[in-house]
Amino acid sequence: MQDKRFHLVSLGCSKNTVDSQSMAQLLDRAGYQPSPSAGEADVLIVNTCGFIGPAKDESYTVLGQLAEGKNDNQMLIAAGCLTQRYGAEVAQRVPGIDGILGTRRWMDIVDVIGQIREKKHPEPLYHLPDAATVGTDEDGVIRIAHYGPSAYLKIADGCRRPCAFCAIPLIKGTLVSRPMDAILNEARILQDNGVREIILIAQDSTDYGHDAGLKNGLATLLEELTRTVPDVDWIRILYNFPGSVTDKQIEVMAQHQQLLPYLDIPLQHAHPKTLQRMRRPANMDWVHKTIAKMRTAMPDLAIRTTFIVGYPGETEEEFQTLLDFVEEMRFDRVGAFTFSYEPGTSSEPLGDPIPEEVKEDRRDRLMTLQQGISLENNQAQVGKTLDVLIESHGEVEGSDEPIALGRTYRDAPEVDGIVIVSGQPPIGEIVPVKIDGAMAYDLTGTVETTHSIIMPDQIPSK
Repeated sequence: MQDKRFHLVSLGCSKNTVDSQSMAQLLDRAGYQPSPSAGEADVLIVNTCGFIGPAKDESYTVLGQLAEGKNDNQMLIAAGCLTQRYGAEVAQRVPGIDGILGTRRWMDIVDVIGQIREKKHPEPLYHLPDAATVGTDEDGVIRIAHYGPSAYLKIADGCRRPCAFCAIPLIKGTLVSRPMDAILNEARILQDNGVREIILIAQDSTDYGHDAGLKNGLATLLEELTRTVPDVDWIRILYNFPGSVTDKQIEVMAQHQQLLPYLDIPLQHAHPKTLQRMRRPANMDWVHKTIAKMRTAMPDLAIRTTFIVGYPGETEEEFQTLLDFVEEMRFDRVGAFTFSYEPGTSSEPLGDPIPEEVKEDRRDRLMTLQQGISLENNQAQVGKTLDVLIESHGEVEGSDEPIALGRTYRDAPEVDGIVIVSGQPPIGEIVPVKIDGAMAYDLTGTVETTHSIIMPDQIPSK
């Protein structure tokens, strides 16, 4: 009997992780067992990332390592974003790949394995249909990815935005929202399995339901979730598009304690001319007014954003406008990226004229500024008692002193800070922690037993 074991490497973002775990569900259903070791698996799968240059480089490196080490009884399948866009190039650059599977047909993984086993010629099998099937052809799997006591839940895929620097529409296609009933059913499954935090993800969560003709689709989904899974402690929304955070979304978030006062909104820049070249929303007045409105409705709101520096045509004056904006807005979390030239995007004619050393210098200056702001924001938490979701246990380096690591509502997994808690409260529990120390990105504290938890303020329901 043929051994049926698979080794799956997932690269890139949480949305890719959901696709990877969905493929794993299908493989499990087909009788395959996961293997942490590539050497003990007969099927090797890399779910690649192809968003920007460094991500593509990582994908090629991992594929090359697995191809070099595989034996005659193993097959290697390159799946995901990189292969969707550069399928033939991937196969040419990495000899030894047996199958190419695009991100839009991850649900065909078992069929692809079967076809590779049956084929008689040495060339890779290509499976790259141009299909938008999310939500309607998912083969009965649940579209989630566990992260300890938390879980990512995908609500849509693809994107219809015209951002000049972004290859996502070329990779994923346009927006396709998943049926609300499917999302709610998966949320119930997560609740029944004791998940403490559900994290909603999409390329653009605020666009949910637009393709189905829904107005305020995200706000409607959020209201339905609070009714459907009342026992899930936290619901977090990632990837809010500037200009699309509606008054209704703000109202719903402010009214429901489950909906964390946490806004992830990738602004990308602050100078209108740079934003126009990026084909991004350039109405900075909207940004100021909307953030002020949200901070009024949710005084403890934590805001995360991302910026691109070194975009073609970015002058020192435009970059200074970005620095001044960050200084003014006092964001809790900021990610900064240097511009990555992507052929095929609408920014391609602009080229990549800004020297790499200038890009790196601007990113360093931006992050140095933000580091000080983050420290001040964290220092403002000292003395408060905050809910912390415990994720792991450990010890203080160099001693046997037990500690636990967790997150507050201010921190999304993988991208934001952590809280280092003295002692070892149970993993998966949400405990009140008295914050007694602050670093640039992380906090320290002890479990509080005598004081009430400071919760984010809520506005009354209308």
